Amino acid sequence: MEWARDFYGSDYYARAPAADPQGPAAGDLRVARGRSWYFYGVYLRRSASRLGFAPDTRLNYLGFRLAFRAGD
Repeated sequence: MEWARDFYGSDYYARAPAADPQGPAAGDLRVARGRSWYFYGVYLRRSASRLGFAPDTRLNYLGFRLAFRAGD
């Protein structure tokens, strides 16, 4: 499970644009997406799942992914 840049809105995707939804413009919670080793297999079916957490949340199964652009 990894942190995403988006703010969390529980009903946002029900009314979001189909192409490249950006998430709510503001909010109290940030998005954590996907799942991790911590969850039972039944919960791992959907890698695009999104949950909301307070920005200062610390969990041993919640992290981030390092990425770089080629040539940097």
